[in-house]
Amino acid sequence: MTKLFKKLFAVLASFLLLISITILSVLWTFSNKIPDYKFLKSYKPPVSSKMYSGNGEVVADFSKEKRIFVPYSAIPKNVINSFLAAEDKNFFSHPGIDAKGVVRALIRNIQNIMSSKRLEGASTITQQVAKNFLLTNEVSLNRKIKEAILAFRIERALSKERILELYLNQIYLGSGAYGVAAASLEYFDKSIKELNYNEAALLAALPKAPSKYNPYRNIELAKYRRDLVLKNMYENNFLSQKKYIDLKSKPIELKKNKKIFSEDAQYYIEDVRKSIIDKLSYEKVYNQGYNINTPINLDLQKISTISLRNGLISYDRRKGWRGPITNINYTTDWFKKINKKNFLENSIGWKIAIIRKVNQFSANIEIENKEEGVIEYKDISWTKKEFLELLKKGDVIYVKQVKNNLYSLQQLPEINGGIVVMDPFTGRVFALSGGFSFNNSEFNRSSQALRQPGSAFKPFVYALALENKYTPSSLILDAPLVLDQGEDLKKWKPENYGKKFYGPSTLRTGLEKSRNLMTVRISRSLGIDKITNFSKKMKIYKNPEELLSISLGSAETTLLKLTSAYCTFVNGGKLIEPIIIDRIQDGEGNTIINNENRKCINCDQISFTGKEFPIIKDNYPQVLSPETAYQITSFLQGVVERGTGKKLRKLGLNIAGKTGTTNENTDAWFIGFTSNLVIGVYVGMDNPKPLGKFETGSKAALPIFKEFVKKAVKKSDSRPFKVPQNITLMVIDPNTGEKAKFTSKNTIIESYKSENVLNGKVLYSDNDRLDTNNILKFY
Repeated sequence: MTKLFKKLFAVLASFLLLISITILSVLWTFSNKIPDYKFLKSYKPPVSSKMYSGNGEVVADFSKEKRIFVPYSAIPKNVINSFLAAEDKNFFSHPGIDAKGVVRALIRNIQNIMSSKRLEGASTITQQVAKNFLLTNEVSLNRKIKEAILAFRIERALSKERILELYLNQIYLGSGAYGVAAASLEYFDKSIKELNYNEAALLAALPKAPSKYNPYRNIELAKYRRDLVLKNMYENNFLSQKKYIDLKSKPIELKKNKKIFSEDAQYYIEDVRKSIIDKLSYEKVYNQGYNINTPINLDLQKISTISLRNGLISYDRRKGWRGPITNINYTTDWFKKINKKNFLENSIGWKIAIIRKVNQFSANIEIENKEEGVIEYKDISWTKKEFLELLKKGDVIYVKQVKNNLYSLQQLPEINGGIVVMDPFTGRVFALSGGFSFNNSEFNRSSQALRQPGSAFKPFVYALALENKYTPSSLILDAPLVLDQGEDLKKWKPENYGKKFYGPSTLRTGLEKSRNLMTVRISRSLGIDKITNFSKKMKIYKNPEELLSISLGSAETTLLKLTSAYCTFVNGGKLIEPIIIDRIQDGEGNTIINNENRKCINCDQISFTGKEFPIIKDNYPQVLSPETAYQITSFLQGVVERGTGKKLRKLGLNIAGKTGTTNENTDAWFIGFTSNLVIGVYVGMDNPKPLGKFETGSKAALPIFKEFVKKAVKKSDSRPFKVPQNITLMVIDPNTGEKAKFTSKNTIIESYKSENVLNGKVLYSDNDRLDTNNILKFY
């Protein structure tokens, strides 16, 4: 008996030894092939960078995956308990593998096999971390062994809290959301700290099958799974019976994350995105969770985009109807048959429709979503055609809903343009739109399109003249001029718009009426080198050719640069640069980029009372004297009162601005400003060609400016422009530039530098007040 026992013991010991050796061999073999897990100690998951408006609203999200990292300490207990109940109730007690769970899953799977049901897993949260971070989703014994080994090692290397932190920030929870924080925003539009148990249970229900249990796809199935999680929470003493019954009876309440960013801001967003990638690199921007603060004002952005679109549509309608997008045979699935590649997406409120029937005074249409509608005659009147000659059955067109089932006929403009809205004192860009539709064309006409500014450049010539001893009353001859441009080049004969000549006129009149001949004469007097150098100093042009035609805006620049340069007239002569990014901070709040160019003197040492104000100083270079800047502002107010911008007078606001039109009306501009906003508008073709007769800056661009100002600027915000101390105001005759007589009927208030006034009289320089012959010779 003893011998038999010894033999059985020897056999059993040998068997156990063999199994041990086998297990050790397997572990040793797999241990040498598993990935390095030590990086998990300091691992930070890729986090999206977010762009914020000036008011703190989320405008855009730059990411490969929607994820917001939150530390374990910031994750509330109800979220943690929900996931533990759903995924791994013994998490805080097992060493990485849950033996009880494995046995339980084994028994259930035997039953599932017998009843042809799906097999269950027994992976712990630690195993899921190992799989998600270090392994693939391959279903094999090989992977499960590696997963188990890694789970043990991870448990030895990391705390339970760190493992749970990794899991809850990495797990995919459907609808593109990774981690509990992103999912909380996606499904409930709230932070995880605000989640109740019902909401936390729904999130915990998703890891098992994110698509299957997605509440946006199947809310009944999602509720069934959520209720199972609540039951688990009750069974594991996370909830009382009363609380469980109460929560189970409640429906799922979703609130889609409000995405503020839209088509309106896409040009601005793209410029910001390209700028930060250029500064920080693509990988950092899309993985390191930067907070990007920008000056964008979403209200002004929306107004500017709508104003631009309306202006472009208005121009396009003046040119008439060009025909339908295409024509096809109508079938019930017509929308599937058309090529949508070049179609404008429904991002601006338009829809695609097909003509079902054309009547004498209306047309019946079917919208892309199978809805039926009607176009009435008043909604095609702009085409100046009758229905029967305008449309036919099968025409595919753009429409916009007017009300109920009534629609208006739309046409995608061939013309395009841009609009920029800036703070003249800091350069912060409040709004920027670079075209009719970003989805249709990503090319930014505000920041990328190089175009001739035409007469919109003239204020800088006149500003330089005022800096060089000219006065607002200096007389310049407006008469024919022929100039030699050099060998083998034709003589240049500049002309005024309308080809008229007005004789000696004041400097102010030259700018108000946008006289080309006067501007060229001033430029010859100053010297073309001064003009080109000044334009470079103002950062309008980079390396312009030294030709006299530059004074009439023949060199190329962008709308953003020109609008920025106009800020100098409002802010007292200081050069600012456009700012589309205020500040960038990393995920821990460290400032990486700060574009603030002003300082508050002693603000960290003084406590201010209601009678004291902080002193703000800036580092902006002074490129014009405050007096000259104000004089040009006054001239440009005259443009609105008496010149090419007089269509703005009815607004009754303190506005200044200048139109710009290039040869053959190829490009149209209007740059204008109030006391606290500068607005630039450009209109033109992407492939430059004439816009048509009379399509000047006053007709094509100014109405866009006008609509924006009408909607965005209150009368209380349109304050008078600040007059510098060394400016003397005098009542003069605008035609002669001389002090007005008591009997004069036509007078204006002119601004002179105090150094040019003595005892109420203007002191003219040697170059002023010359007779016609001398003016002709000098200029």
